[in-house]
Amino acid sequence: MSLYTDIIRNSLWKQNPILSQVLGLCPALAVTTSFTNAFSLGLATVLVMAMSNFAVSSLRAFIPYEIRIPVFILIIAALTTVVDLAFNAWLHDLYLVLGIFIPLIVTNCIVLARVEAFAAKNAVAASTLDGAMMGLGLTAVISVLGAARELIGQGTLFSGIDMLIPGAHELQILPADYPGFLVSMLPPGAFILLGLMIAASNWLNHRASQRIPTEKTVATPAT
Repeated sequence: MSLYTDIIRNSLWKQNPILSQVLGLCPALAVTTSFTNAFSLGLATVLVMAMSNFAVSSLRAFIPYEIRIPVFILIIAALTTVVDLAFNAWLHDLYLVLGIFIPLIVTNCIVLARVEAFAAKNAVAASTLDGAMMGLGLTAVISVLGAARELIGQGTLFSGIDMLIPGAHELQILPADYPGFLVSMLPPGAFILLGLMIAASNWLNHRASQRIPTEKTVATPAT
């Protein structure tokens, strides 16, 4: 159980793909104009990462070492296509909004990195959990970023949520006459807010390291 606990802790915080490893910034900056867009792309990434890790871990004994990277990419591409078609079939409006960013999961360095670093060397259950948790770690960060950008930029939360949950409605958090803050919805705003999130993460890690009790040596009295 300690292995699974370490996987969850590392994926969600210590080795978070964005906050700690600073990977996958293209979707983090491009799609996070609203909570719904960010969460939906994160959900697609979770599915691809979990299935890719499961497939690679299951087949790792049959994949020659010399051609492992092309085979990994082929597996990831096939599973990304499955997720892409599923979004097109069941969440078509959301599929149109996310556009090219679902197929681009194939090129996301986070997916290939976890397949190569973990799934190719570990058992199926642990590998599948690692993929799902890494995806959830990414989803949590981009969802918070998307919510912050939407709130500052438009004064709302959950804009377009009806595309994901039929019948749901967005929330008007700030007054209806709020003029909006355009920079928040543009790439510079995404860079600034993400930088603040990374800085906050580093500060929390620093504070946590200072709270760890240090061993104290007790001097023995001279005889």
